[in-house]
Amino acid sequence: MTPEQRSRCMAAVKGKDTKPEMIVRKYLFSRGLRYRVNNRKLQGSPDIVLKKYKTVVFIDGCFWHGHEGCKYYRLPKTNVDFYRHNIAMNIARDYANVIDFRLTGWKVIRV
Repeated sequence: MTPEQRSRCMAAVKGKDTKPEMIVRKYLFSRGLRYRVNNRKLQGSPDIVLKKYKTVVFIDGCFWHGHEGCKYYRLPKTNVDFYRHNIAMNIARDYANVIDFRLTGWKVIRV
């Protein structure tokens, strides 16, 4: 796959309103919880922000966030170093975001 083809494929990957995100949002709404979606004012742009409860929810994809042991996480056979580096950087960024939120008194939920 050429870099041009890869960028077209990656452009098709959704970052907002994914199926798992919609399931969690419907569940929270049905329980009477009101929230904000993808708040860019907060670090890491959490998928869901429950300001009243000072809670943020991140809904991570198994591939890009390196969920070891998950049936959906598998490194591609080509360009392994590129993907391994990007996934490692995502994991480090996720960890730093969780630490920062907890230090400022927020609760963090990762799905």
